[in-house]
Amino acid sequence: MYQPAMPITNAAEVRAILGSPMPNQVNKVIDHIDDHCRAWIARTPFIVISSIGAAGAMDISPKGDPPGFVRVLDKHTLAVPDRIGNHRGDTVLNILDNPSVGIVFIIPMRREVVRVSGTASLAQDPGLLEDMAVNGKHPDLAIVVRVREAFFHCGKSVIRSGLWEPDRWKPVEGLPTYAQALKDHAASPDALDTIQARIDHNEAERLY
Repeated sequence: MYQPAMPITNAAEVRAILGSPMPNQVNKVIDHIDDHCRAWIARTPFIVISSIGAAGAMDISPKGDPPGFVRVLDKHTLAVPDRIGNHRGDTVLNILDNPSVGIVFIIPMRREVVRVSGTASLAQDPGLLEDMAVNGKHPDLAIVVRVREAFFHCGKSVIRSGLWEPDRWKPVEGLPTYAQALKDHAASPDALDTIQARIDHNEAERLY
């Protein structure tokens, strides 16, 4: 197992390498959802949300829906729908153990992202779930986030990655299919075609 030859073990060492942040990078963090963040969230179709379980293990989960699927309930509160999925419940179970969450809001063709952190709880309020219905189907529950910090994150990582630049994308041929990964990682006795058919059905019939 790899072991670093020159480990960095304290904040002073980190600061010696990175230097001090510019004042505007510290001062840009706000404790609520203002008009800029609200407009961004209203146009966001895809987020990743991080949570921490009782044993301290980190989980990061993607969530996507039509733009604006994350609701701004008030300037200190967001609601994220939890749709039908794989039944693992990683994020929602983690929230019961540790309410701290972080969310990154991603908009196609924009280099920047918005980051929000706070504390979360779970809710089944009928009115809230109905407001987040898509195709007449409401989510099973909502993740309600009390905002602690919100800020815009610059676009350098997206620029470096070429995320929105198709001419910089590498070909996907030769990558394992999701079905192949499921079969191998889970040591599934099911035939590959059976697993693929199940995936196809879920993606066509079980989005909502």
